[in-house]
Order: sequence, then structure tokens, then C-alpha cells
Amino acid sequence: MQKNNNISNSVIRRLPRYYRFLGQLLKQDITKISSRELSEMMRLTASQIRQDLNCFGGFGQQGYGYNVAELRDEIAKILGIDITEKIILIGAGNLGRALTMHIDFAKYGYELAGIFDSNPAMENVEISGIKIQHTDMLEKFCTENKPTMAVLCIPRTDAKPTVEKLMSLGINAFWNFTHYDILFDFPDANVENVHLTDSLMTLSYAAKQRK
Repeated sequence: MQKNNNISNSVIRRLPRYYRFLGQLLKQDITKISSRELSEMMRLTASQIRQDLNCFGGFGQQGYGYNVAELRDEIAKILGIDITEKIILIGAGNLGRALTMHIDFAKYGYELAGIFDSNPAMENVEISGIKIQHTDMLEKFCTENKPTMAVLCIPRTDAKPTVEKLMSLGINAFWNFTHYDILFDFPDANVENVHLTDSLMTLSYAAKQRK
């Protein structure tokens, strides 16, 4: 995740975890929590939690702790998921279909507005109530609907021209499941790379070290 301010990337990457844990607390009807109690849940130090939240002004009250609902709402605002933006998905293969069916984009501040694939045989096939469109329709769709972000589930060889096209259409944020380094050619893009095999290899290393 690219962040153009003085807040460290590690702090930003912990925010979704705070958001998730606070959501779990609300489901348990817990309305307030101290930094110590939250630290025990999240396996962080209370000091770390206070430092992280203080990067954004701090939200707790001494002797009271944190209001769970209010803190979760503030983190949602920081992450930008309190306002719904339109997102499109490029590549309706196995991975693209899995993401469409199993991720509730609306829960994270996005409306999945369109799904696109270059295979003519996929056109008008419906996934989760959305009809797949041919990639030839991208320009017309983006002009009319103004999506702000794209999920890329396409082959690496198709990634560069696709990103170039999307950026010309006003999209500069990419959830990138390809092995193409978008920032190398498009340094102004906002990119979150997801390399599933990298996670598997990292797990492999950790498992072997424990033996």
C-alpha cells in the first residue's frame, strides 16, 4: 500500500486488524475496552496500540479506554471504507470468480460495479448477479460509471497494457493479483500486490525453522 505521508506502512497495515477485532467486540456486545485488554486480544503491547492510534490523533480517554463503536468508525474513516467507491474486476477466471463470490466488497467500502474478461465466451455469464462484459467495453463503462479502483486477475503478459488503459480512464488504484510490477512502469499508481505463492513460501520457511 502506497502512503504519501509520515505514518509508517507498518502502522497502516495494522489498521485493518484493529478494525476486524473491534468488529468482533461489537458482536459480543462489548462497548468499551482498554488498550491493555485490546493488546491481550491482538498480541500487541498496549504501548504499541496507543502509539499507532496517536498517529491519527488518539481516540481513548484516560480511565475509560476506547469506545469500541466510535473507534471502529474512526478507523473506517482513516481507511476510507466509510464512503462507497466503485470497483471493477478484470479477469473472470477461477481466481476472479472466487473473489467475486466470496468477498463482500460492500463491507469494505466498495461496490463491485463491473466484471470484465477478454474471452468472448465469458460475455454475459453471470457471477453473483453481475454479468461479465468483454474488455472492449471498458472505456464506455468507465466513462459512464467512474470506478476508482480495479482488481487485476489476469495473466502477467496482459497486465501492462491493461493498467495503461485503466489509468487513461481515471483508475489509479489496483489490487494486483498478477506478477507484474505496476509501480515500475506507473510510479504514480496506488498498488497493493497479492502474491499468494509468496505467502506459501514464507509459511514454508517458518514451518521449517520450527522443526
